[in-house]
Amino acid sequence: ALGKLLRQNKSIRSLTLEWNSLGLWEEGFSFFCQGLRANNVLQRLDLRNNQINHQGAGELAMALTHNTSLQELDLRWNNIGLLGGRALVNCLHSNKTLKRLELAGNNVPGDILKAVEQALDHNQDRDVILSEAQNKVNILSKEVLSLKDEKNKQFMDFVDTVDKQKEERARSEKMSAARVSQLQEALDEQYSIMNSLKTKLQMTEAALALSEQKVRNLGELLNAMKQEQNCVAECHIRELQQQKQEGADREGKLLHDLSAASEKNLLLRNQVDELERKCKVQQDQLFQVKQDLTSTTAELKLRAVEAEERLEMEKRRYKQSLEDVESLRIKEVKMGFSAELSQVKAAALTERGQAEEELIKVRSQARLEEQQRLEHLEEKLRLMTESRDEAQNCCLKQKEMVAEAQAKAKQLSLYADGLKRRLDELQQDLDSKEEEKVTELNKVKLELQEQIGHLEAERTAQDGLREKIAALERQLKALSSNHREALLDKEGEISLLLEKLRMKEAEISRMREEEAQRASFLQNAIMAYVQGSPLGTHSSRK
Repeated sequence: ALGKLLRQNKSIRSLTLEWNSLGLWEEGFSFFCQGLRANNVLQRLDLRNNQINHQGAGELAMALTHNTSLQELDLRWNNIGLLGGRALVNCLHSNKTLKRLELAGNNVPGDILKAVEQALDHNQDRDVILSEAQNKVNILSKEVLSLKDEKNKQFMDFVDTVDKQKEERARSEKMSAARVSQLQEALDEQYSIMNSLKTKLQMTEAALALSEQKVRNLGELLNAMKQEQNCVAECHIRELQQQKQEGADREGKLLHDLSAASEKNLLLRNQVDELERKCKVQQDQLFQVKQDLTSTTAELKLRAVEAEERLEMEKRRYKQSLEDVESLRIKEVKMGFSAELSQVKAAALTERGQAEEELIKVRSQARLEEQQRLEHLEEKLRLMTESRDEAQNCCLKQKEMVAEAQAKAKQLSLYADGLKRRLDELQQDLDSKEEEKVTELNKVKLELQEQIGHLEAERTAQDGLREKIAALERQLKALSSNHREALLDKEGEISLLLEKLRMKEAEISRMREEEAQRASFLQNAIMAYVQGSPLGTHSSRK
C-alpha cells in the first residue's frame, strides 16, 4: 500500500515510518522500494528500527539509484550489515541528490561509513557548487541585463549596431559559458569518478588487507586446530589404549576371579554333595539307630515281660513251695516230722533268698544294661543330631558361600559387560569426534577455498579497477589538457572580445564626442540664427 502511495502521490515531501518492522516482509518491502524508485517528490524518509536486513538495503539501494528527489534518509537501528552498507555505497555513486544518510546501529564497518560520508559530502559540495554557480550566473545575468539596459539607454542612436554587437557578444558569451559549464561538469564528474574510484580502491585495499589478515588468522587457527586435533587424537588414543589395557587387565582379572569362583563353586558343590551324602548316611544311621532303639526297647520290654513272667513263675513256684512247705508242715505236724520240716523250711528259705537275690541281680543287671544301652543310644543320637546340625550348618554356609560366589560372579560379569559397553561408547565417541573434526576441517578448507576464490576475484576486480583508474586518469589528463587548451582559446577569444569592446567603446565615445560637438555646433548655429533673425529680436524684446 505504501509503494502504491509513493508511486501515485505528488505532494508528500516528508514521510516518517519508524518502529514499523517493514523489513520483515521482503516482498512488501520490495514493492515499497519500487514505489520510492518511481517517486520524484519525496525529500525526507525516516525508516528507523524497521528490521531491514542486507537484502532490504540492496532493494533500497536499487531504488535510490533512480530516485532524484530524496535528500534525507534515516536508517538507524536496523540490521543492514556489511553487504547492505556496500550496496548503499555503490548506489551513492549514481545518486547525486541524497545529502544526509544515517546508518548508526546497523553493524556497518567504519570504512563503509567513511565512504558513505565522503559520497554525501561530495553530493553536498556538488549542490553547494551548483547553487553558487547558479547564483553567480543569476547575478551575472542581472548585471548583464542592467548593463544592457544602460547601454540601450545610453546608445539609443546606435541601437541597431550596438544591439547586433551585443547579441553577438551575448551569443559568444552564452556559448563560452555553456562550454565552460560543460567542461566544468565533465571535470567535476571526472573528479567525482576519481574520488569514488579512490574510495573504492581504498575500500578494496582495506578489504584485501582484512581478507589477508583473515586468511592468516584462519591459517593459524587451522594449524592450531590441527595441532590440537593431533594432541586430542593422541590423548584419546593413549586413553583408549590405557582403557583397553585396563579393560583387558580387568577382564583377565575378572576371568581369573570368575574361574577361581567357578572352581570354588565346584568344590563347594562337591562339598555340599558330599555333606548331603554324609547327611543322608547319618540320617540312615539315625534311622537305623532309631530302629535299633525301638528293637532294643522292644527287647527290653520283652525281657521285662519275661522277667516279670519269670518273677511270676518264681512267685508261683514260691507260693507253690510255700504251699508245699505248709502242706509238709501240716503233714509234719500231723506226722510229727519236725526235723525234716525245719530242713525243708531252711532249704525253702535259702532257695527263696537265692531266687530273690537272683531276681534282684537280674533286674539290676537288666536295668543297668537298659540304662547303659539307653545312655549309649542317647549319646549316639545326640552325636548324630550334633553332626546333622553341623552338616546342615556347613551345608547352609556352603550354600551361602556358593550364593555369594554366584552373586560376585554375576557382579563381575555385569562389571565386565559395563566395561565393554564403556569401551564401545568411548570408541564410538572417539569415532564421532574424529568424524566431527574431519567435517570441521573440510568445512574450514571449503571456507578457505571460497575466501581464496573471493580474494582472487576481488584481486582481479581490483586489477580491473586499477586499469580503469589508469584509463580514467589518462582520460582526465587528456580532458584537463583539452580543457586547458579550450580555456586558453576562450581566454584569447575573451581578450579579443574585450579588445573589440574597448575599440567599440572608444569609437562610441568618439562618436559621442562628435555628436556632442555637432550638437553644440548646431545649437550655436541655431542660437546664432535665432538671434540674427527678426523673430529672434522680437522674442528678445519681449
